[in-house]
Amino acid sequence: MSVTVDISDKVALITLDDGKANAISHAVLDALEPALDEAEEKAGAVVLAGRPGKFCAGFDLSVMQGGDPAAVAQLLNRGGRLAHRLYGYPRPVVAAATGHALALGAILLLACDTRIGARGEFKLGLNETAIGMALPVFGTELARDRLAPALLTASVIQARLYDPEAAVAAGYLDAVTGADEVIGEATGIAAQLAALSGPAYATTKRTLRRETLETIGASLATA
Repeated sequence: MSVTVDISDKVALITLDDGKANAISHAVLDALEPALDEAEEKAGAVVLAGRPGKFCAGFDLSVMQGGDPAAVAQLLNRGGRLAHRLYGYPRPVVAAATGHALALGAILLLACDTRIGARGEFKLGLNETAIGMALPVFGTELARDRLAPALLTASVIQARLYDPEAAVAAGYLDAVTGADEVIGEATGIAAQLAALSGPAYATTKRTLRRETLETIGASLATA
């Protein structure tokens, strides 16, 4: 199973684990979307975690480099809708970045409210330019909102990657802890956030992020 959901004490732990790089495919999205539905209905906060050493390596390259423009556009649009949903999700979302987070994996970190990273020899960042892809609007807008302004050009246009400690300064992560502690730390933070007023949290989040959410939504509607 590539996506599992474990709900305990008002926190839904959603874990991505395909046994490999945790690439986002249609099959993963088919499992992740209902997992988020379930968490929204039954939990007060969400932790989005990866497998040991790999948070998410981005889109499934067999599709993105498969030579079918329609297939690429379809997967890209679904990934953008996932990022858009997470950024406006009515529950607190805490990322447990268990390892490498590249391309869409880094975008998902930008879409989560609080991001806890695992200490180690991991790389995090938007490497699209380095692999010959233009970053879509949902990526540039989330980067503009969440990354350190002084590092935007290096991070977004020049595809600079960061180790976990440097990723905190860049804006991909909020804190770093031991690899064996990252999910527990993220879960503890999620439990604290779940105690806040859910309606107030959801309304304030969407108000603060309205402009970005509308820009991303409009770009996806015309894709």
